[in-house]
Parts: sequence; C-alpha cells; structure tokens
Amino acid sequence: MRRNPALKGNDKAFRFLKNHRRLVDVLTDHKLASLGDAYINFVYSLALSNKRRQPSGVRVKGEVLAEALRKAGLREYMPSRITRHMLSDAVEALVVYAWLHRYVTLEETVVILEKSEVLANGLCQLLLIIKGRIKF
Repeated sequence: MRRNPALKGNDKAFRFLKNHRRLVDVLTDHKLASLGDAYINFVYSLALSNKRRQPSGVRVKGEVLAEALRKAGLREYMPSRITRHMLSDAVEALVVYAWLHRYVTLEETVVILEKSEVLANGLCQLLLIIKGRIKF
C-alpha cells in the first residue's frame, strides 16, 4: 500500500489496525464502520463549527452517506443486495480506514467538508480522493 509520504509517524499507534487486501473488505468491515460513524460525525461537526464560527455537534444522516458512495462510483464494489444502512456503513468504514492508515488527515477531511455547500458532494469528493490514494 502507498501511504501519504508527507505524513510520518508510528504505525503502531493503533494496535487494532489491520491491512485489508481488497477495497470490498474495507467497505464491508462492520467493526470499522462503527468507529467510522463516530469519526464522520466528529469531522463534520468540526467543519460546521468552522463555518458557523461556534462549536456544533451533529450527526450525518445515512442517506447522505449512501448518496455520496453512489456519486463516487463505489457502489459497484458492494454486494448486489444491500441496504442503504450498509451503504452508509461502507462510507464510514472507508473514511476512518483512510485516516487510520494516513491516506488522509483529519484536517484535510475537515477542509473538504467545510468548503462543500452540499454535504453529499463533499463526502463524494473525499471518497474519490481516498479511492485515488489507496492501492490494494
């Protein structure tokens, strides 16, 4: 795998990390999605806090995440029979996987989401960046 060369650090910082062999393995990792749920809500809350110039805490809706996955062309990596909830879990898993493996930074993610007028479009842009950086 190719990591972001600008970022250095201890790869053992998160002892639970594992390297997945395929994109579909990341997208369907339910435990990773659970952590990703918290991460997505956190980074979007930071982005909104910057926009509003005051602290904000929000939850990102599953339909927004599922829409971003479709727009980014990542739906094709998922099993054919799948719920919208599973599609949103896939986004959460992929984004937190990319952050944990240093393909994107928290700051970069916040900036992308902050600049986007439509959250689904910002998430789509983020997913495309991640897809372009991760190699299996």
